[in-house]
Amino acid sequence: MGVEGTFDYISDLLSSTRKKKRKQLRTVDLKVRMDCEGCGNRIKNVLSGLKGAKSVDVDWKNQKATVYGFVDAKKVLKKAQSTGKKAEPWPYVPYELIAHPYAAGIYDKKAPSNYVRGSDEPGVATLNPVEEQYSLMFSDDNPHACSIM
Repeated sequence: MGVEGTFDYISDLLSSTRKKKRKQLRTVDLKVRMDCEGCGNRIKNVLSGLKGAKSVDVDWKNQKATVYGFVDAKKVLKKAQSTGKKAEPWPYVPYELIAHPYAAGIYDKKAPSNYVRGSDEPGVATLNPVEEQYSLMFSDDNPHACSIM
């Protein structure tokens, strides 16, 4: 390694220690208690002021605020809570992703349509092999499925 190689090596070492970790481009969904369009506009203005936020979408009817950009989920949540509104991470998942959407603790009357509360419980979130076999027997995706009308 010559003189130039040594300088390159040292400069790489020094520059790698000074590099800041860049935040990932992400989408952060929040459930925020909003009663009217005014509440939605207030939340949108506050969240738009976040450093790194590219776009903010607020759906006050579904109580949902979505922030897209180079943001941290914890900072977005704290900023939404600073408005005095009750805010939490979006707890709902699409209805199709849960094997037993009407199980206790999963079905939520307050959830937006076609959404249920998410769960990490394996018995509720996934089908066991027997249930999966029966569900595939009548599936529209299966070309050999039984069709009962």
